Amino acid sequence: MEPLSAIDPNAVPLPDLAVAIARTGLVRRLLELARDEDLGVPPRDPTGELIFERSDRRRVRLAARSAGVAAGLAFVPEVVSVFAESGEPIGFTATVHDGAAIRPGDTLAELEGSARALVRIERTMLNLTARLSGVATRTGLFVRAVEGTGSRICDTRKTTPGMRLLEKYAVRCGGGVCHRMGLHDAVLIKDNHIAGLSASELSETLARVATRAKGHGGVLRFVQVEVDTLDQLDHVLGLPAGLIDMVLLDNMGPDLLAEAVRRRNERCPRLITEASGGVTLDTVRAIAETGVDRVSVGGLTHQAVSLDLGLDAV
Repeated sequence: MEPLSAIDPNAVPLPDLAVAIARTGLVRRLLELARDEDLGVPPRDPTGELIFERSDRRRVRLAARSAGVAAGLAFVPEVVSVFAESGEPIGFTATVHDGAAIRPGDTLAELEGSARALVRIERTMLNLTARLSGVATRTGLFVRAVEGTGSRICDTRKTTPGMRLLEKYAVRCGGGVCHRMGLHDAVLIKDNHIAGLSASELSETLARVATRAKGHGGVLRFVQVEVDTLDQLDHVLGLPAGLIDMVLLDNMGPDLLAEAVRRRNERCPRLITEASGGVTLDTVRAIAETGVDRVSVGGLTHQAVSLDLGLDAV
């Protein structure tokens, strides 16, 4: 197993990212939990066992019933590995790749093998691929909404517990960017970290923490500070260049964001700006047009609706 810190989710192609995620072992742990909650311990599917003989074989296709973006196909073999018993081989062939646009009726994959195993894996496989395809599809809507502005769409930590790696993979499938995997791989100083500090204390605290972060022995991808006023932004802009990598402009309207970008351009052009807070499909274009480099959207994951997929006999 490889540590999470070894993954830079924005630096590798999707197939390589899927492999890296699988190597952490976290997906398998999630699927083992899914198996235990569906099949019990020890695992059993009495319906499948009563209807099918061990020798019975079936061929099925995973099909789209609505339009969207495919995601999660790379992890179906892991579902098969966890759910199928010894002596129940299942062949899996993806006919589209994760990140592909799909239409109703499209075949995403074909599976062939033990009938008992196929009905055992069906629901978890559909739950997983439908959920991840829903996240990818919603991300794609936001990405298309900001085309031509130069802004990138980012995810957040507002993910389903236990499914973060998979949901962030789905964001990548939809054309979005991973903000950070978790608390472990970056420094983000938020309002609760600096609440109650005076102006002088704020500048001193940010400088101290950022300096310590730059010398941290672990793998930290960036140092970021959240601000919700232009005065706070000025304190960040007053720090030595390079100490802070990104500033998170929280719950600012387009006019304030545009002014924040203007001040950044004037005083610290290398500082990356990111807008956040209540971003919707109706507002994201106006936010991106202010010139911010990134827009983070919690709704990519916590407001995504699973795509309608089904498993049909061939």
